[in-house]
Amino acid sequence: MRNKKIKPYFGLLEHKADMGIRGYGNSFEEAFQEAAKAMFSIMVELETVQKKDKFEIRIEENSLEKLFVKWLNELLYLSDAKQFLFKEFKIKDISERKNTFSLTATAFGEKLNAKKHTLNTEVKAATYSGLTVEKQRNIYIAQCVVDV
Repeated sequence: MRNKKIKPYFGLLEHKADMGIRGYGNSFEEAFQEAAKAMFSIMVELETVQKKDKFEIRIEENSLEKLFVKWLNELLYLSDAKQFLFKEFKIKDISERKNTFSLTATAFGEKLNAKKHTLNTEVKAATYSGLTVEKQRNIYIAQCVVDV
């Protein structure tokens, strides 16, 4: 029996002081992409952001969980340093070689424009709190708490 594919999606989780994010997909790549969308949906109304420009991202870490947190924090760093908002993400590959996990991706969005974009809450960092990167049956899940 073949596993039924799902439509990738994201969710937000209630948390006392911060906010939890969760991405779901048919692969870790899709789950990471959806979690990034969840994080940026906290920061800005995604419908107000266009895919005008892109950033290529390549990162490495020694575990899949650490790679997930580093992925989100790299996006936050680029957003802050370049005054840029992201809307969509395409992870080309997550691979493991000699106990090192690597991620290659493209993030799409545009320069921050306060007159155009509907800004919400600032996300300061992705944390290891509530961190889960796992496969449950045929669904891949990536989640953590972000500091707002």
